[in-house]
This record gives sequence, structure tokens and C-alpha cells, in this order.
Amino acid sequence: MNLRSHLRSHPELHAGALNDILFILLFFFLIVSTLANPNVVKLSQPKSKSDTKAKQTVVVSIDASNQFYVGTSKVTLEELKLKLQPVLAKEKDQPTVVVNADKKVPIENIVDVMRVARELGARTVLAVDKSGVK
Repeated sequence: MNLRSHLRSHPELHAGALNDILFILLFFFLIVSTLANPNVVKLSQPKSKSDTKAKQTVVVSIDASNQFYVGTSKVTLEELKLKLQPVLAKEKDQPTVVVNADKKVPIENIVDVMRVARELGARTVLAVDKSGVK
């Protein structure tokens, strides 16, 4: 009678439930990742509840009738680069242009101001309604 051959069995790991657990974890992380950023597709008007702490070098305003202002002086889009260049040249650090636009201003006008600021080596900040109300 040989008892030693029966004692040498090889242990096996049953991994059938492992697939189920991984599948449930995959679904959990997919659902959580969509809840983490709910505004993926939704677009809205610019609004904010916090205050931006960027140093304001110059403010460019655009009113509802698409008139451009550097500070308080009225300029055209063609004159904008000439008016901003001396103001931004005085700044030692990275200059900042704050764009203060009315809600009814077309986005093309805001992008034009940002493009001019980028050509002059400045960064831009869009001023938004602090109350967060549309």
C-alpha cells in the first residue's frame, strides 16, 4: 500500500469568480468617471463663483454694440495691437490682458482680442459674472 502518491496533490486556483469581480469593478469605475465631470457636453454662459487672482496688466472691454475699449479709451480692432503693445512692454513678468465682454458679444470678437494678446506675448483672462447667475 503506497500512501505517498495520494498526499502529493497539486493545489489549483479557481479563477471563475475573478472575472465577475473585475467586470463589476470596470462598471463601477466607468459610472464614477462620468459622474466626476458632469459638464462634458453641456455648454453655458461664462460664470464663476470664485475670484481670479491674476495680476491685471490691462483691461480690454467689449460692449453689446461690439465697441472695443482699452481701459476707458475707445479703439477699433485694428488699433488694438498698437494700443496694447506699449502697455504690455512695460510689464516685467508675464503680462495679462483681462477681456471683459458683454454676454451678447460674438465669440469671434473675444477670440480676436485673445489672438492679439497672444501675438504680443501676453496671457488672457476672461472676466465673468461673479454671482454665477445667467
